Amino acid sequence: MGLDMKYFQEMEEKIPKGKVRTRFAPSPTGYMHVGNLRTALYTWLIARHAGGTFILRIEDTDQTRQVEGATEVIYRTMAECGLDHDEGPDVGGPVAPYIQTERRDTYGKYAQLLVEKGHAYYCFCEKTESEEDSGDFNRGPDPCRSLSPEAIQAKLDAGAPYVIRQKIPQEGTTTFHDAIFGDITVENKTLDDQVLIKRDGLPTYNFANVVDDHLMGITHVVRGSEYLSSAPKYDLLYQAFGWDVPTYVHCSPVMRDAQNKMSKRHGDPSYEDLKDQGYLTQAILNYVALLGWSPRGEIAEQEIFTLEELAKVFDLAGMSKSPAIFDIEKLNHFNAHYLRAMEPDQFAKVAEPYIRQVVTNPDIDAAEIAALLQARCEKLTEIPEKVDFFQELPEYDKDLFVNKKSKSTEASSIDALELVIPMLELSTSWNTEYIHGSLTGLAEGLGVKNARILWPVRIAAAGKAVTPGGAAEICHILGKEETVRRLKLGLEKLTH
Repeated sequence: MGLDMKYFQEMEEKIPKGKVRTRFAPSPTGYMHVGNLRTALYTWLIARHAGGTFILRIEDTDQTRQVEGATEVIYRTMAECGLDHDEGPDVGGPVAPYIQTERRDTYGKYAQLLVEKGHAYYCFCEKTESEEDSGDFNRGPDPCRSLSPEAIQAKLDAGAPYVIRQKIPQEGTTTFHDAIFGDITVENKTLDDQVLIKRDGLPTYNFANVVDDHLMGITHVVRGSEYLSSAPKYDLLYQAFGWDVPTYVHCSPVMRDAQNKMSKRHGDPSYEDLKDQGYLTQAILNYVALLGWSPRGEIAEQEIFTLEELAKVFDLAGMSKSPAIFDIEKLNHFNAHYLRAMEPDQFAKVAEPYIRQVVTNPDIDAAEIAALLQARCEKLTEIPEKVDFFQELPEYDKDLFVNKKSKSTEASSIDALELVIPMLELSTSWNTEYIHGSLTGLAEGLGVKNARILWPVRIAAAGKAVTPGGAAEICHILGKEETVRRLKLGLEKLTH
């Protein structure tokens, strides 16, 4: 079973060296959950902070979990988030291909190399994949570990199906180092002889990512802490090949609460879900960056970071061993900040689709409504219920005219509307300043507080107790004719 060593030598010569190289290697399984997005972000930040190379690799060896269109979701999410990659399936690079199923022959050769080195073996035993996945199978020595070369060759010649397994040392310990958790030592007898090549000839995730990380020159491997238990087996693979071990960065989990990890199965949101719920990409990224990492030194108290600022200050020393709890109220806080920091025309552009869900009248200016909303909403999805009254006056109870703070009663509201309606009907100008001046001028003339006039006008115009904008802004946007019509309806409601 002699192998052509020239092949392996040529592969080694292709490996880029000399600078930081990181990779984000998602499986195309349908969506980008928050933990995945955080891994992508941290991986990108490590590369950008060091002036290194960021690689996108698609790990599609588990064909059973693939979802149609999922790869496009990955590309779209990365692009929206500004996490640009220097090498990948769509842009190529010196160590292409960057899709695992297109590297199939490579894994088989490296598995055979391990067999020749005595660190892997052909296993012809019948074990179902579900047994492998659950770890419920008998951990006793696999009889195939000790098959003679002749017995193995006979089975191969007979076409017997097989997997290739890693041959884990049965004695001693393995110690690996993680940038966050430090040195971790495990007893080798607690590790199973994991499958490297499956019966269909495709590699397992655990084997493919080690081979690919080495051949792509990856210097830092970022993944979830759930992979800590697999790290000793990865280390043993690196040692078996005689390769340098990359820097491991195992991120603590993102939790829904103190007991439960976030999970799509439990309805926890993906990046796409959060976008659909009205959160801005910048707010999501900023918040996700702080789920497990904290700035230090002079910027220890800073919360708001652009992607460029994060790339400058991100360091592994700021990462936490403790799980991070996903707090939707904290995300609301970040989102409100980003919405309010937008240029008015930029906010109007992102708000318009939400405004037009309920305000379809083309005579009503969506940008003017947006100007009222910018300082008053935390999420874009709140917009429709805040502004639906512009399209159509809702049903409301005349009790809304009564307000203790404004000293507004039904009687005072009747008096106010009886004076305001003819005044507005006769107005020759119709802008916010004019309307506001007219209403406050009337209050001054009557010797009453402004609210005694403004409250009933706003209630009659909007039919709601809480509105974005005051009476003058609402009347201006509605237009003179519609405003007068609504005020007359309010007066009628009060007097009948």
